[in-house]
Amino acid sequence: MSYPSCRFIVVPLCLAIGLALSPATLAATQANTATTLDAIQVTAADASAQARERLRRLPGASNVIDVASTPRRLASSADVLAYQPGISAASPGNEGTKVSIRGSGINRGPGAHGSGIAVSIDGLPLTGAGGTPYELLEPLWLSRVEVLRGANGMTRGALALGGAIDYISRSGRDSPGLQLHYEAGSRGYQRRGLGWGGVDGEHDYYLAYADTEFDGYQRHAAGDGQGAMANLGWQLRPDLHTRLFVRYRQTAHQTPGRLTRAQIRNDPRAANPANLAIDAQRPQPGSSWIGNVTTLQLDADSTLQAGLVYHRYPMDLNESLYRQQLDYAGLNATLDYQRRHPLFGRDSETTLGLRLAHDLDADVRESLRRPANGYPAGTRTRDFSHHGSDSTLHLGNRLALAERLELQTGLALVHTRRDVQVRWPQTGGRLREQDWDYAPRLGLSWQHSTHTQWFGNLSRSLEAPHPWSMIWGSNQYFAAGNGPSSGRQSAPVPMRSQTATTLELGARGQAALGQWELTGYHAHLRHELLSVELQPAPNLFIAENNASPTLHRGVEAGLDSTLWQAAPGRLSLRQAYTFSDFRYRGDARFGRNRLPGLPRHAYQAELRFDHGSGLHAALSTDYASRMAVDYANSYWADSRIVFGSRIGYDAPDGRWQAWAEVRNLGDRRYAATVTPGYDDAGRDLARSTPGEGRSVYAGVRWRLD
Repeated sequence: MSYPSCRFIVVPLCLAIGLALSPATLAATQANTATTLDAIQVTAADASAQARERLRRLPGASNVIDVASTPRRLASSADVLAYQPGISAASPGNEGTKVSIRGSGINRGPGAHGSGIAVSIDGLPLTGAGGTPYELLEPLWLSRVEVLRGANGMTRGALALGGAIDYISRSGRDSPGLQLHYEAGSRGYQRRGLGWGGVDGEHDYYLAYADTEFDGYQRHAAGDGQGAMANLGWQLRPDLHTRLFVRYRQTAHQTPGRLTRAQIRNDPRAANPANLAIDAQRPQPGSSWIGNVTTLQLDADSTLQAGLVYHRYPMDLNESLYRQQLDYAGLNATLDYQRRHPLFGRDSETTLGLRLAHDLDADVRESLRRPANGYPAGTRTRDFSHHGSDSTLHLGNRLALAERLELQTGLALVHTRRDVQVRWPQTGGRLREQDWDYAPRLGLSWQHSTHTQWFGNLSRSLEAPHPWSMIWGSNQYFAAGNGPSSGRQSAPVPMRSQTATTLELGARGQAALGQWELTGYHAHLRHELLSVELQPAPNLFIAENNASPTLHRGVEAGLDSTLWQAAPGRLSLRQAYTFSDFRYRGDARFGRNRLPGLPRHAYQAELRFDHGSGLHAALSTDYASRMAVDYANSYWADSRIVFGSRIGYDAPDGRWQAWAEVRNLGDRRYAATVTPGYDDAGRDLARSTPGEGRSVYAGVRWRLD
């Protein structure tokens, strides 16, 4: 059987926009280049509003999520990124959320390092050559999240198909005083948090601790996590500001495994028998993150900002018959110069930036977890390494062609390096590659009226293969006679970078219906990096390979409406709809089949009433159409529609907040994520993780000055 080096197919774009919705208001505002912080009180809501205005200057789609004031359970990135058009985020019951934008990393398994999106923490790159780890993204430490979908991420050196996500930490300026947080709920769930922040003259500080524990929805799904962070700022002089970030967190959880469609319908809390038999689990003994961002105001029109971060994230994977101990460490850096200046007699702003992600350590020691073929547990099977680095130099310009018309151009040069080899029991077959590539971007935004903006962009994106995938996608194995290493991959194989040419068109604004946004995109991909499960647990084997040409196209729509407002309060409706059509363009075997792993239609909505006293109540719904579970489209996971409710109270003085919510009111049984197979021939195989059943959660926050 062959596996995706699959030949993929494209279909013409057919955007069915049957929505009278539309996107966010946009009055042209002046560029906010001054980064020196004034000694004033800044709230999280103020910072989020400023971020929205800044991102609305981009000729493309974006999201700003105010996390600090969200009155609901925030257990993972799936909760943080909910109710956002264009973003798919699904949890398998732990923190390993599967996040995709425009089909980026469409088939990355939940719990694996993410791909297809350049993720940062406070502007410092978290994504490295090996993908994006997730354990440092503690929701209680976040002030807001900024999402630049698609080509808009290029302004921050992000060239992946999905764009960029920046997780912004709380600081002493937006979260002053002592804050206590506690939430608890179904199946042993508890989350505790403590934060302390403030401003002292030229300094500001925020320190926090958080821990969580849960038994999980499935059997054999318990886990926990704990860690601390610090965000320290210092205004060295009026034109020079520096900020230090420190994070440390460790997590562990059992891995219950995937289920069949019949199991999800009849016994969704079951664990996969193979995972139970080997006690599958994923300890992550402790990730460290130490970074600095320093900003120098060169003059009234220009700034220079430098960032550097050291990231160490060891892993101890016990999810198959083999134990894999990984020593991961990386050094990432950014350098950005920004200047306002006239060009051709017009207002203009130029940015020049450098983004570096370099592996310092990516070595793996593999051994038997259990006795096998006469060898005792702990027997060494392989040592291998997969190092890489990604360096991006990007140049961009924003030019005012007319009072309401702006042109944005950009060009990025990318250098990638990969160094992969199996070192034991034999050496040889070392793969050392380096490559140069480029990514241009052209965008226009037109402020049609005070309340409406149109935009569009044409871009090229690219993503190099992860070094580890060059081993896991290998078809070269140790032959019989190599003892416990027999049958394991013996050498890496070369893979090509994924590229895409994308056209994006959209609009946003304010109308009688409310604040709206509507975006359509059409992307032609070459050498798309796709994953497939070739062998199930207990000897789990998921490979990644380049595909034949594929097509990604879709519609992203959001609408926030005030339905009624009077002296007692306000009734509002928030809606987010995402249409996704991801296909082969003419694969030799699969023709024009859909790519498995994500629903074609996704809709989330929340109807909320806010009373003037601080009391609020909400009803929510989450709909997703069925998903293919293999590349042959021979079997499908069921569609879902899930309802929830919430009630809460925000004290008028902002001192405390309490809430309670019920999720999945109807106890609907459905697949939250799919890890696809190649061709299941219509069989119902274990490909899906179940969504959470009916659950009750409550939480409270206190703030003391």
